[in-house]
Amino acid sequence: MARPPAPPSLDGLKRQIARHRERRAETGGSLFVRETFLLDRPAAREKAQEWFEHFPKAAYWTEIESWRQLEGDRIEFTMRRLPTAD
Repeated sequence: MARPPAPPSLDGLKRQIARHRERRAETGGSLFVRETFLLDRPAAREKAQEWFEHFPKAAYWTEIESWRQLEGDRIEFTMRRLPTAD
């Protein structure tokens, strides 16, 4: 009687999982790219519009993640988007 074939090696899968975990650790575990700005109000508005034009919300899930108004009409805000539009 013939023996059933041995199960396939999982070495390739283990290496792929390890690479994925290393990349996630390097980026802080987040899928999003974040950038924080501290600008006066008109420049902040222009920067946000620039992000939305360059990284459309429908493809990159671009959004203003957080913002706050500081003294002197300055705005600190964090923009968030996906790294690719895939």
